[in-house]
Amino acid sequence: MPATAAPSFSDTDRRLAQAFKALAHPARLAIVRLLADRDECVCGEIVDDLPLAQSTVSQHLKALKEVGLVQGTVEGRSTCYCIAPEALAALKTDVDGLFDGLSLSTTDQNCC
Repeated sequence: MPATAAPSFSDTDRRLAQAFKALAHPARLAIVRLLADRDECVCGEIVDDLPLAQSTVSQHLKALKEVGLVQGTVEGRSTCYCIAPEALAALKTDVDGLFDGLSLSTTDQNCC
């Protein structure tokens, strides 16, 4: 993206784009669901529940942590992860605002 175009995007659009990019992989969506379903800090069990190698799960968790959707705390030799509830609530608000602001006419089907 050209440097001159960046200031024309809102902070909300930037946040949404970063979150969508982080969630744009089925494994990351599965991780978010797994953490949300457990509603607690999860350590090594994430790898047990997904058909992925430890290193791959770690890469996906890193991407989710970078945008703040997942939190991690080090406990001994392992890191425990959980959903960042405030970040998830903010994402929901931003997504709701995005779709509320779109004009989705169901009566006029003359486009394309």
